[in-house]
Amino acid sequence: MELITSGKCMTVFLSGEIDHHTAADIRKVIDEETDKLLPQVLVLDFSAVTFMDSSGVGLVMGRYRNVSAHGGRLEAVNLPPWCYRIMKLSGLEKIAKIQMSGGRR
Repeated sequence: MELITSGKCMTVFLSGEIDHHTAADIRKVIDEETDKLLPQVLVLDFSAVTFMDSSGVGLVMGRYRNVSAHGGRLEAVNLPPWCYRIMKLSGLEKIAKIQMSGGRR
């Protein structure tokens, strides 16, 4: 995972597997940084994610709650097609911008 901040936008480049074992560590790092920086936009980039279970959906929902508590918004971008379907089925598109790899929404 790599974190880049530019102005009031924080982008988190996720990679590898997001499951029950890894989600807690990812949550902790993102939450510590968002609590310090209070970004207006939190972008979660899924381009290098190879596997995700329901813990990934929980990760996104929790970060949405955290960033929206101080008036920010969340975007999940570069979702692989299989990951985009999971996010769409979970209803995340109602609360956050979700975008499939290649720019499709």
